[in-house]
Amino acid sequence: MIDIGVNLTSSQFDKDREDVVSRAKEAGISAMVLTGTDLESSPEAAAMAESMPGFAFSTAGVHPHDAKTVDDLTLPSIRALAHQPQVVAIGECGLDFNRDFSPRPQQEAVFEAHLKLAVELNLPVFLHCRDAHERFMAILTPYLDKLPGAVLHCFTGSEEELKACLEAGLYIGITGWVCDERRGEALRAIVPLIPDDKLMIETDAPYLLPRDLKPKPKSRRNEPCYLPHIASEIAALRQQDTEQLITQTTLNTRRFFGL
Repeated sequence: MIDIGVNLTSSQFDKDREDVVSRAKEAGISAMVLTGTDLESSPEAAAMAESMPGFAFSTAGVHPHDAKTVDDLTLPSIRALAHQPQVVAIGECGLDFNRDFSPRPQQEAVFEAHLKLAVELNLPVFLHCRDAHERFMAILTPYLDKLPGAVLHCFTGSEEELKACLEAGLYIGITGWVCDERRGEALRAIVPLIPDDKLMIETDAPYLLPRDLKPKPKSRRNEPCYLPHIASEIAALRQQDTEQLITQTTLNTRRFFGL
């Protein structure tokens, strides 16, 4: 199976990054996409992916939290990274009106800059949206027919938002958020609505440790090796065979990223 969202550049992995990768492989992870979230982590993710050819790939982009750090909307460093063969998508990019770590007008301008670059380079986009659905869709929609693909990673929105995303042709990335019967209750109810050919799975490690994981790691840190646990929970919610779900999501992911 393929983990489409691993923040392997996180300092939480500094002491045992190679062990984390080994545990992932032992757990049945056949590939992982390392998330580039800003102007520093994107080249780091690309370098890590390059060191694991055929197993690791990466994205290049600036998360909306860090949009304020972008002073050139032509995104020259992201553009340069995107020409490397292991870099398979533009992002993480989008809008986050929950935290507002960057001013909203700047978030919107930087999001649109990523979309323009992805269209120019014919690369799919790896998207983030939190509490910003209407503006997110308004900015994204004009580009959708020009993009080779778009996945909304770590989806935690409402049923209405999910339906709008699916109608627009977006792929949906689901994390261990579904393993939390309290915070994830709404998501658990709508996961069955995602068509088989639009679903991808991810950990978003080291974040979003599945709440129902037993025993819990002492570090409280999520890892790609827990993706099988997440996959089995998603399959149960969808009343599907786990192996069938893994086969389908792997196929979707390989097709989407061109792996």
